[in-house]
Amino acid sequence: MRLSLLAPALLLGSLPAIAQVSAPTAEPKQPVSFDLSGIDKTADPCTDFYQYACGNWKKNNPIPADQTRWGRFNELAERNNYLLYQQLKAAADSPKTPLAKKYGDFFAACMDKPLADKLGYTPLDAQFKAIAAFNDPKKFATFVGMMEDKYAQGFFFGFGSDQDQKDASKVIGEVDQAGLGLPDRDYYLQNDERMTKIREQYLEHMKKMFALIGDTPEQAATEAKAVLAVETELAQGSMSRVDRRNPNNVYHIMTIAQLQDLTPGFDWKVYLAAKKESVLPSLNVATPDFFKSMNMQLSAEKLAALKSYMRWHVLHRYAANLDESIAAENFNFFGATLTGQKEQTPRWKRCTSMTDRALGEAVGQDWVKQYFPPSSKDSMEKLVDALDKSLGDDIKGLDWMSDTTKVEAQKKLDAFRRKIGYPENWRDYSKLETKRNDLIGNLARSAAFTDRRDLDKIGKPVDEREWLMTPPTVNAYYNPAQNDINFPAGILQPPFFDAKIDPAVNFGGIGVVIGHEMTHGFDDQGSQFDAQGNVRSWWTDEDRKKFEARTDCEVKEYDGFEVASGQNLNGKLTLGENTADNGGLRIAYAALMSVLAQQGSDAGSKQVDGYTPQQRYFIGFAQVWCENTREATARLRAKTDPHSSGQWRVNGSVQNFEEFGKAFGCRKGQPMVPVNACRVW
Repeated sequence: MRLSLLAPALLLGSLPAIAQVSAPTAEPKQPVSFDLSGIDKTADPCTDFYQYACGNWKKNNPIPADQTRWGRFNELAERNNYLLYQQLKAAADSPKTPLAKKYGDFFAACMDKPLADKLGYTPLDAQFKAIAAFNDPKKFATFVGMMEDKYAQGFFFGFGSDQDQKDASKVIGEVDQAGLGLPDRDYYLQNDERMTKIREQYLEHMKKMFALIGDTPEQAATEAKAVLAVETELAQGSMSRVDRRNPNNVYHIMTIAQLQDLTPGFDWKVYLAAKKESVLPSLNVATPDFFKSMNMQLSAEKLAALKSYMRWHVLHRYAANLDESIAAENFNFFGATLTGQKEQTPRWKRCTSMTDRALGEAVGQDWVKQYFPPSSKDSMEKLVDALDKSLGDDIKGLDWMSDTTKVEAQKKLDAFRRKIGYPENWRDYSKLETKRNDLIGNLARSAAFTDRRDLDKIGKPVDEREWLMTPPTVNAYYNPAQNDINFPAGILQPPFFDAKIDPAVNFGGIGVVIGHEMTHGFDDQGSQFDAQGNVRSWWTDEDRKKFEARTDCEVKEYDGFEVASGQNLNGKLTLGENTADNGGLRIAYAALMSVLAQQGSDAGSKQVDGYTPQQRYFIGFAQVWCENTREATARLRAKTDPHSSGQWRVNGSVQNFEEFGKAFGCRKGQPMVPVNACRVW
């Protein structure tokens, strides 16, 4: 499933952590929607608008030691996480319903650090023994099927369901590349000084981790070297993130026999039988070259390396939730080294996020009762209506697009489905068992539950009501295969949405978010999907060439934006998000102007706090993206994240929009009003 998110996922539990603080020390403040104190009036908005809107906020909000970056998203996520923690603790202490007991027990098991320290790595003993006993690469498919069935532990690749790109009404099976320990293939393949050093540090980290589970120094060195060699070969066969942005590059329908010919060393019939999918006639092989690389690992000569690789990935998967020594070393590399994080995340935060990911719609249905009133949903519906009309007007007014393509674009816009707040039907967790004294078991059972639920979709009609984010999540997304826009309850709060503030600020916040997700339907990826979610060219050839010329302008523009010394953004990787930012800013502004026109002749010029509605709109937009980021994280994100950094999401968007210059009285040729600007939508 390929989604277009508003922001990088804030997975507070994805980094390892040891409990330095067992409970919150104070309730986080409610973020504000328009922060006058955050504005740096010594800066010139026409030179660096991000500094003007966010300069004092950045100065007054240093990155907490347990964070890799700190921004307005994090402020709200931190508060939501705190409110969720209170709910989970109450459920762990005194559950009121069977559902609350289920997620309360999961949370309690995670919070039990003394038990984790007592058990050490023994919860993984059964998996390690199974790997030690494995001695025939020809039977690897049988072994992997058993490991996935008993422990929800896969190796090398991912197998799941997805909508058929050529017939979005169908759910099909799909296999795709996976199996790397480092964040991206480039970490294995690039030979500059930084990447070479990271590989050396990764090797030393693996040596230490193998030693912590009983290896001699010599054994640990041998195993670590073997793992790096296997992962490097997998990386060589992996498709780049930029290439994966083209849906045609990851769509290769094959029969099982054809897949078998591609990977003769892996018995797919045996594996699919273990997954209860033996009648599957065909599936999508997203990345064929990767499976050729995988097949190369399945030989008798590589048996020892294969076993080391499997041991490593079992250990790596659970390391953050084992005893203190293992979790600390895991943090030292994946937290401190790769992201620059100074301290481990407090256990209560990690466990709260982990429970939300595992039982999100169980937790979420109780959370929204308290924190998402019906009035918020009603207000969002009205805002979406306004943005829908604005985007339609934008399409009609494009001077570069033919009427033929405009008709198809409007059809797609008319077919948008909207999901606001939370699902219509809550997920059933009755088959998921949680135990109060078995964290590793809970994680494995949760993964198996999710895996089975996903595979059971194959061959069935698409469930268009399903959500792919939990209600407390501070994010939003567009799903091209279902042509829908999705706004969880977690983001529908200040600084994004505030029922008590003037429309200009709300349109600059949540209005641009809505416009951003809508524009994703027409970015470099979304524009390849039609109104029904099928990958189909609905453009005239001439219009497509004009569209690509305009997106090429954005690619070159964002390629020039630096996020750390010597590290620029990747304009191709971030193209979809940049297009959505630029389009969202334009159509939300047009929607605001329409609302102000309806309010009366002076509504468009009436000042609040010394700013016109137009200025408040742009400041409200910019302040959503105020952030501080650690250098290591900025470098990592430039390699792996399709989202630009906050500075360039703001400056890159306003410098392409002529109405910004008018609002702040800028002159043509100033940095925020360049002579040659880019525009797609």
